[in-house]
Amino acid sequence: MSVRYIVVVAKKDERVDGPDDAEIVITVSLVDAAADDFDPTVAFMRGKLKAVGHTGQILDLLKSGDAATALATLVATA
Repeated sequence: MSVRYIVVVAKKDERVDGPDDAEIVITVSLVDAAADDFDPTVAFMRGKLKAVGHTGQILDLLKSGDAATALATLVATA
């Protein structure tokens, strides 16, 4: 399963990690992802984190913590 993470900084300004043809694409704004209490699973359930792909795989990815790690890395990049 391939995953593409996108953190939106501003219009036409995104931090991206993963292949263009990924099976799952996860998108979240920098403001939401940089919050101290950011939890990707909660953000997904509240509609702040958007995900495209197989729902079961998305939930497994969020539960495993891999999404949180990858998004934190993108938030930390300059």
